[in-house]
Amino acid sequence: MKRYDNVRGGPAVLRSCLTLGALSLAAAGALLPALAASEPQPSSDPSMATATPIKHVIVIVGENRTFDQVFGAYRPRAGQRISNLLSKGIITADGRPGPNFALAAQNTAQAVDPTRFEMNPGGKAAYSVLPAPNTGSAPTAASDTNPPPFATLAAAQAFEGAVLEPQDLAQLTTGATGLPKGVPDTRFGANTFTLPNGPFQISRVGPDYDQYVASPVHRFYQAWQQADCSVKSATTTNPSGCAMDLVAWVETSVGAGTNGKPQPANFNDQTTREGSTALGYYNVQTGDMPYFNELARKYTISDNYHQPVMGGTGANSVMIGTADAVYYTDGHGNPATPPSNQIEDPRPQAGTNNWYKQDGYSGGSYSNCSDTSQPGVGAVRSYLDSLPYHPKANCAPGAYYLLNNYNPGYNGDGTVNTSSFTIPPSPVRTIADAMLERGVSWKYYGEGWNAFVANSPTSTYCNICNPFLYETAIMTKPAIVKAHLQDTTDLYADISRGYLPAVSFVKPGGLLDGHPASSKYGLFEAFSRKLIDAVRSNPKLWASTAIFITNDEGGGYYDSGYIQPVDFFGDGPRIPLIIVSPYSRGGHVSHQYGDHVSILKFIERNWSLAPITTRSRDNLPNPVQLPGNPYVPVNAPAVGDLFTAFHFDGRDHDDGDSDDGHHGGEHRSEQGGAGWWPF
Repeated sequence: MKRYDNVRGGPAVLRSCLTLGALSLAAAGALLPALAASEPQPSSDPSMATATPIKHVIVIVGENRTFDQVFGAYRPRAGQRISNLLSKGIITADGRPGPNFALAAQNTAQAVDPTRFEMNPGGKAAYSVLPAPNTGSAPTAASDTNPPPFATLAAAQAFEGAVLEPQDLAQLTTGATGLPKGVPDTRFGANTFTLPNGPFQISRVGPDYDQYVASPVHRFYQAWQQADCSVKSATTTNPSGCAMDLVAWVETSVGAGTNGKPQPANFNDQTTREGSTALGYYNVQTGDMPYFNELARKYTISDNYHQPVMGGTGANSVMIGTADAVYYTDGHGNPATPPSNQIEDPRPQAGTNNWYKQDGYSGGSYSNCSDTSQPGVGAVRSYLDSLPYHPKANCAPGAYYLLNNYNPGYNGDGTVNTSSFTIPPSPVRTIADAMLERGVSWKYYGEGWNAFVANSPTSTYCNICNPFLYETAIMTKPAIVKAHLQDTTDLYADISRGYLPAVSFVKPGGLLDGHPASSKYGLFEAFSRKLIDAVRSNPKLWASTAIFITNDEGGGYYDSGYIQPVDFFGDGPRIPLIIVSPYSRGGHVSHQYGDHVSILKFIERNWSLAPITTRSRDNLPNPVQLPGNPYVPVNAPAVGDLFTAFHFDGRDHDDGDSDDGHHGGEHRSEQGGAGWWPF
């Protein structure tokens, strides 16, 4: 019962579905920081001084969806503006091509120079029709011994009955493709080979919302190339010049990774390439994403929140804990050089269009981004230097940073992970150290943790998603591990006894996290709904809680939003962020620029914590964004702290239960809008 982080943009390592989790990546603290010395602290008292009425933050992290893939057709309430596929006229409300469909057109390109990686290769030409969508690694048939999906409801109940409500378990038994893996997805019927060149609604022309579909490529250098960034393409509204017009081409010309293997002779036929999976989106106007659509209309969403790292799960998950990137060490905290087959080499092999020399499953994941002569590094660094605000690369000399997914340095029991393709124990400081030092209580609740610690083959735990599994200062202290790293069963026990720590990170297991191919987004909705309902059932707890629902990263899907390069590692495309709280009611759409570090900045501001280190991204200023273009910080690089998503002035505003209409084209800026967004 295993899946590979098809994360096809993923990594190179085995990631579990009903087995142990797999890879991970990244984030580093001080320039090359020393180990943090943290001891267990008493839980923070709810009366501990906070900057807002929020005493409890819950961060729920799903998998692999961009903002447009989820909310591309969302139409907000009256007086609210949104930037998405629908508002730009790229699509219509019923999921058809809109009058500005060409804005999202995809191109082929030519990257045939084996001496260099090209951020924006030449020879571009528009597709006449998109490459056929592919089944990828989506499951062929239901099975109780090798889900997803399960063949029987009884098996689904036995495995996930403690995590899902009974009415949601049936989703775990439906949606298999009925097709082989890695072939054209003929569930799209007559549309399979004739999709127009642009985004398509999956549930209108192909599999419905309750179906498993392929997972696009989403790895570091592939993601930079898909974004196709060049200052030559910069405009006032898109000053980074990232066109996002090579998404399908990279998906078909590189795929999940080469790992140094020769390009197969039949690589360019429809049976071996990934196809245009990345251009698919779901439509809340036609019934997709029903629960998240309901939350958006009642509470607050952001249409300018981004994955912090180009690439996959590991790097972006760890950034949630560290606001930085981790690097390869000698096991004792000192920078070291990784094995040669673990160093990224994104140059195309001779005679190929874009088949990387070293990348992919069991292959490269590190780059020494302080050295511009390293493959791939020079192209990214040159682009950053060309930007008018010259963002710093933030690459320490001689450090090989993890860019994709490798196993964290520790097992759940605190022993050092000695398996292949594992980043050694990390000295990089995390938000956990800051909270421990100040007595701010916290826990990381991951579904399947107890089975993971016991090394059970039935664990769905995502080890690469836990930023604290990498850090020596946390994992070498058994009392800290026992008190702060727990299972979702502990989460519900804590809620039922009326206790939650100040900060909770919550991660569903591999079947429920919404990851394409191995999960469905409706299952992530169901996981989130049960947790939110549990919190709401305790009025005292609900009255002081803010719940942030997001994804680790965009999964390689297309997104039409602005990308602000912050450093060598990203940012990447927009991803969903829903903020559920008594203080975020009203259907507001927040435009403040943010990424995962914004959640850390919110925690730090609310509990008066300093930035994690002197070099971590939480040192960046809050963005200054002008009413005429509320998406682009004029003081770049800048990342917000999410305070603009709340109203803390004491008034009881519309809770969103009544629908007062919607005018997606109306403009209201963060700084010039409703008076009840005072921060």
